[in-house]
Amino acid sequence: MTPDQLRALYGDISPRAATKVIKAFDRHCRSFVERATFLVLATSDGTNLDVSPKGDPAGFVEIESDKTMLIPDRPGNNRIDGLMNILAHPKVAVVLMIPTVAETMRVNGTAEILDDPDICGRFAVRGRYPKTVLRIAADEVFIHCGKAPVRAGLWDPETWPSARPVATLNEMIRDHARLDVDSIEQADVEDRYRETLY
Repeated sequence: MTPDQLRALYGDISPRAATKVIKAFDRHCRSFVERATFLVLATSDGTNLDVSPKGDPAGFVEIESDKTMLIPDRPGNNRIDGLMNILAHPKVAVVLMIPTVAETMRVNGTAEILDDPDICGRFAVRGRYPKTVLRIAADEVFIHCGKAPVRAGLWDPETWPSARPVATLNEMIRDHARLDVDSIEQADVEDRYRETLY
């Protein structure tokens, strides 16, 4: 399929959608970022793609200037796929979310990895600070409509399953990695989450 064929299939972009993109964080963007508790970061090494979830209490992403925001990197499994990608190809995309708000905020820009102790120290939690912080210089910022979260019932408790609908994390990893270990209850996994969040 060609770009012209795709555009013919979908029709022209609406004037409102075409003009909603801004180049800096205005007061609405700042307000959204200050209240966001979850984001998804998309990175690439120039060939392959990765998407990484990040979350913390509201305010964990900091607007540093009209053009830049800071995102702390919390402890994980040390794959650091996204960080490695940024070293090779610093263009990134971010989607930020606020619980109960259907709309999301999107940021496309250029990332750099900071390990400055003063900057990392600003994001300390319980006496522990991140090893690195991402600074993202925004190229495009815009609010995205809430149709997808509404269709998904993301914030509607009536659509949520009454019990966990999939295997536990450890069961999935055991089977994917072909490990000869006993299954660990999801409650134990969640206890471990709480112990190692920061």
